[in-house]
Amino acid sequence: MLRGACVHRPPRGLDLGKQIHGYVVRTSLVHDPFIGTLLIDMYAKCKRPLDACLVFDELGERNAFAWNALLGGLALNVLWERSLELFVLMKNEGHEIGIVTLSCALTACAIGGAFNFGRQIHGGVIKAGFKRSPYVCTSLLTMYARCMSLEDSWKVFEETSNKETELCNAMITAYIGNGNVDKALHVYTQMRSGELRYDSFTISNILSACSMDGLYDFGRRVHGEAIKSPAQCNIAVQSALLTMYARCGGIDEASSIFYAMKERDVVAWSSMIAGLCQNRKPKVALELLKEMVAEGLELDSTALVSIINACTGLENEKLGFQIHGLIIKSGFESDIFVGCALVDMYAKCKLLELAERVFSSINCKNLVSWNSIISGCCRNGQPDRAISLFTQISQHGLTPDSVSITSVLIAVASLAALLKGKVIHGFLIRNEIQSDLHVDNALIDMYIKCGCLLYAQRIFDRISHRKLAAWNSMIAGYGSHGHCLEAIGLFNKMQNTGVLPDDVTFLALISSCSHSGLVKEGISLFQSMSRDYGIVPRMEHYTNMVDLWGRAGHLDEAFSFIQSMPIEPDASVWMCLLCACRAYRQIGLGEIAADQLLKIDPERSGNYVQLLNLYGEAGLWDKAAELRMLMKERGIKKSPGCSWIEVRDKVDLFFSGDSSSPRTVEIHATLKSLRRIMVNSEVSLEVVVS
Repeated sequence: MLRGACVHRPPRGLDLGKQIHGYVVRTSLVHDPFIGTLLIDMYAKCKRPLDACLVFDELGERNAFAWNALLGGLALNVLWERSLELFVLMKNEGHEIGIVTLSCALTACAIGGAFNFGRQIHGGVIKAGFKRSPYVCTSLLTMYARCMSLEDSWKVFEETSNKETELCNAMITAYIGNGNVDKALHVYTQMRSGELRYDSFTISNILSACSMDGLYDFGRRVHGEAIKSPAQCNIAVQSALLTMYARCGGIDEASSIFYAMKERDVVAWSSMIAGLCQNRKPKVALELLKEMVAEGLELDSTALVSIINACTGLENEKLGFQIHGLIIKSGFESDIFVGCALVDMYAKCKLLELAERVFSSINCKNLVSWNSIISGCCRNGQPDRAISLFTQISQHGLTPDSVSITSVLIAVASLAALLKGKVIHGFLIRNEIQSDLHVDNALIDMYIKCGCLLYAQRIFDRISHRKLAAWNSMIAGYGSHGHCLEAIGLFNKMQNTGVLPDDVTFLALISSCSHSGLVKEGISLFQSMSRDYGIVPRMEHYTNMVDLWGRAGHLDEAFSFIQSMPIEPDASVWMCLLCACRAYRQIGLGEIAADQLLKIDPERSGNYVQLLNLYGEAGLWDKAAELRMLMKERGIKKSPGCSWIEVRDKVDLFFSGDSSSPRTVEIHATLKSLRRIMVNSEVSLEVVVS
C-alpha cells in the first residue's frame, strides 16, 4: 500500500495485532504486565493511542515498563499534554522515575514546545543524579533545541563529559533544525578532530547541512570520508549525497550516485526526482517518475510534490491535470503536502476555482494550506476572498503566522482598505506574532498605498537591519506622494549604509522625478543606473523616462528617446507618449503614437479611447467620428471606469453606467435629497439677495 495512504488506513500489522490481543483476552493473560506492555507499545506504534490507553487501564499491576510504554506512545502520537499528565500522575503515585521515563517526558516537552515544564524535568534530572546519562542528556538537548533555546542545548552538550556519538548527532541536528549550518559543521569538525566515532546518521545530517547552504566543496570532502567507511553503503547516506549534489547544481554527480545504488528505496527515487526538478529538468524527472511507477514502487508525497512544482514552473496545466489524476489513483488526494502543492499549482496557472476545490478536499487543513489559498486569491485578483479566508484561520483553531499576515496585507494594499489594514496590524501586535522583514515590508507597502506615509515611515524607522526591499518600498512611497527630494535623500542615505540599489530602486526614483517634474534629476539617475551600477534598463525604465519628458512637455525629446531605444518599444511606451500628446494637444505626434499602439494591440479599447479624447479635446470631431466607426466595425467597446470607497469596514465598488450595486436605490435616494437641498438653498439665496 502507499505510504501516504497509511496515514488514513490501519497499518498492515494492526489486524494481526488485534488477533493476538483477542487470544490474550481469551486465555486470561490480559492482566500480565509484560504482555500488556507489549500490547501498549504495539497499539501506540500502529497509531491507536486510545486502544493503548484501554490496555493500560485494564492492567492489574502496572510496572515502570508499562508506564514508560504509554508515556512514549502518547508522545509518539502527538498527545504530549496527556503524556505529561501521566508523568505527573506517575510521580504522585510514588512510582520510580528512571532514565527511560525522564526521556519520554522530555520527548513530550519537545513535541509540544513545553519549555517551562522541560526545565522542571531538567531540575529533576539533576536531583536524581542522571545528568551524566548520555541517554537523558540527548533528550534534554533535543528538548531545548525544539523549544528554540539553542544556548541551553549547547550548555547541556558542553557540560556532558563523555560525549557519545548520539549526543553529537543530536547537537548537529539541533543546529541544522534551527538553521545554524556553520555551528553544525563546527560540531562535526570537533568530532573528527577528537577521533570520535561517526555513523551514517552523522554523515546524512552533515550532507543535509551542506544542501541547505550550497556547500559543494565541503559536501565533496564528506563524500570522500564516507567512501572510506561502511556508511557509503547506507541508503540514507546515498540519498543524502544525491540530494546534496542536486541542490548544489551537481546533477550529473547526483545521477551517477543514483544509478550506482544497488538498492533504491522510495526516498532515493524521490530525492532524484526532486533534484531534477530543482535543476530545471522536469521532462527527465517525469521520465524517472514513469520508471518508478513501472517498477511497482510506492509513490510518496515528496516525489509527487516535486513533480507538481515542476508543472507549476512550466505553467503546464495539462501536465498538472495528469499528475493530479495519478495522485487520486495513488490515494494521495488527502495528503496535506500534496494538497498544498496542487493549490499552489492551480493558483499560479490562473485556475483559482480548481485551487479552491483542492483546498476544500483537504480534510485536516494546516496553516500552510490556508496560506497557499490566500496567496492564490491575491495572485488571481481576488483580494476580498483572500481577506475573508484570513479571518477563518482562527475559527479553525489555527494562529496566523508571518506568511499569512504578509499575504493578507498584500490583498488589503490592493484594495487600499486602510481600516482593514489597521485591524490586521493590531491583530499582529496583540497576538505577538513574530514579525519579519516580509511582514514589515508588507505593512510599509500597505500604509503607503492607503495614503498613510507617516505610519509607513514609523515602521521603516523601527527596522534595525533594513534590506533593499524596505528601502525600495519607502523610496517608492515618497515618490508616489510627491516627495521626490525626500526619495532622493533616502536613496543617498541607503548608499551610505552600504546597501546597493537594484533596478527596482531606479524605477521608483525615476517615477518620483517624473511626478515632481524634476527632469534633469531623472535623466541623471537613468544614466547613473548603467554607468555606475551596471544595471541594464528594463522596458519599465524606458517607459518612465518617456513619462518624465512627456509630463514636462518635452515631447520631441521623448520621441527621440523612443527612436534611440536599444530594444523594441512596447505598448506602455507608446501609451505614455500618447497621453502626453493629449495633455499638450500635439495631434501629429499623438497620431504616430496611436498608430504604433494599434499595431501592437489592436483589440485593446484603451488605445482607442486615448486617441478619441485627443481628437475630442482638440475639436477634431470628424476624426473622432471616423475612429468611433472603426471601433464599432471591430466590435471594440469602451471599458467602464470604476471607483471604490471604504465605509465602515466595507469596500463598495462602482462602475460607470452600472446600476447593479445592491445599494443603487439608496444612492439615488440620497442624490435626490441632495438635489432638493441644493434647489432650496438656491431659492433661499435668491430671497436673501432680493
